[in-house]
Amino acid sequence: MRRTPFSITLGVLILFAFFGTPWAASEQAMKLRTQSDLSEYTPPAGFLNGNFVADEVEPTLIFGKVSDFAKTRSCPATWLIDSGERNRLQKQGQQSGPFEYTLYLEEDCPEKVVHYIFIDRSQADSTQWMEWRKLFHKNKAEQQYSTVKADLEKAVQNGVSVQGELRFVEVDGNLIVKKPEDYLTGDLKIRPIYDLKQEKAPAQ
Repeated sequence: MRRTPFSITLGVLILFAFFGTPWAASEQAMKLRTQSDLSEYTPPAGFLNGNFVADEVEPTLIFGKVSDFAKTRSCPATWLIDSGERNRLQKQGQQSGPFEYTLYLEEDCPEKVVHYIFIDRSQADSTQWMEWRKLFHKNKAEQQYSTVKADLEKAVQNGVSVQGELRFVEVDGNLIVKKPEDYLTGDLKIRPIYDLKQEKAPAQ
């Protein structure tokens, strides 16, 4: 039976009632995407379902699943990647050794656009993670990262592993000077699941 325009319109309205109207990125979000050559990307489950730290050199806390953090955002949130990192991922099969790459979680609010800039560490254990540090910090890596490496290995022994790192936070393209760890616990009131120094879950 041929459907009339009215029945098609009614069907669309019913779908909108159940699932909401389609969401489109704001003008400011699209401007920032263009400036940084960012496009939408679906991160791997190993990263999304993993825990994360929010300081590269001296993390003191481990936060819960990356996907759970994304769900706490009050404005529409979209995962993005820049073209350079996308190309690196496409060539990953030709590479050997540890591998990390950058992802952006865009929170598109009416008054601002926030980028939470993550590192996907899900493809590297603690030893490979240190090897990746050595690629950039050479012989200083052991001195800079040996303590946190030991702390993270103790956390794994206690059943808490880390697959991601929140490296930076930007608002409308401007870097927030505050350490991401302090920004999460202070400004966003995000509760960690593990204290690296106390070697246990923080007191409630």
